[in-house]
Amino acid sequence: MLITLSLLGGFLILTLGAEALVRGASAIALRLGVAPLIIGLTIVAFGTSTPELAVSLKAALEGNSGLALGNVIGSNIANIGLILAITALIKPIQVKSQMVKRDIPLMIMASMLFWWLLHDGELSLWDGALLASLLSIYLGYSYISSRKDNNECDNSELIDHRRQHVLLSLLFVFVGIGMLVGGGILFVDGAITLAKQFGISQIVIGLTIVAIGTSMPELVTSVVAARKGHSDIAIGNVVGSNIFNILGILGVTAIIHPISAAGMKTIDFSVMLMLAVITLPFAWTGYRIGRREGILLLLGYFCYVGYLVSNASV
Repeated sequence: MLITLSLLGGFLILTLGAEALVRGASAIALRLGVAPLIIGLTIVAFGTSTPELAVSLKAALEGNSGLALGNVIGSNIANIGLILAITALIKPIQVKSQMVKRDIPLMIMASMLFWWLLHDGELSLWDGALLASLLSIYLGYSYISSRKDNNECDNSELIDHRRQHVLLSLLFVFVGIGMLVGGGILFVDGAITLAKQFGISQIVIGLTIVAIGTSMPELVTSVVAARKGHSDIAIGNVVGSNIFNILGILGVTAIIHPISAAGMKTIDFSVMLMLAVITLPFAWTGYRIGRREGILLLLGYFCYVGYLVSNASV
């Protein structure tokens, strides 16, 4: 009963938090003259990635690097194979050329760099500093380029928020992020308890249950954004979250405490990189990710989870 309340309560809080975050973020984009895509890649992506940061830091400080690493890898896999897929199935996503030419390739390069840094079996303090520095450069460049290209920003979809006061918009953003964190933690706690009752191993819990749980904010936020017609925020949230997870979350976590790659398998990194790579041609074709692509991504994700469960050992 408590597990059910935790799962349902967490999902309800996530839904309300996503509504608030999308409303506040889209209004801020309009007022600052910043493209909604950039808001999706930054404010929304960071907000929905907060649960991953909390879980990874807690796991690393407790000496459970496997859970910290599995959470990020699993979340990146779930963001594309599950979140992007479900969002596209509900409503096809329109993709801006900037996403195809810059942001998705950056997500792919970040994934490759992450894998390369782990070849020695550990993400050290210096590895973390490198990742965090690259994130700072990415955020700065994204903001500057957005300001230069703001004349290309189509704000017609955001006209409903034109008169919303900036302080109210910020309040929506902070309340939304807070609810996403709280709802995500509540959902994860319920999911982990349920998984342990079925005897699922820690590494599988990290790659699946915890990863999906901490990715719930991305799922709810992207679906809400897509249904409201904010495709830029929907896909920017997914791609931005994957970049944040690698450069920001792993970067900060490694600076605070080195992360060991023990227990992680090549297939986990391969699936993460493969999904990042396949997103590029999917988005490039007609600058649209439709239901057909959503089905293919979802099938690939279920095959991966099926493999993990079938090879799990408690």
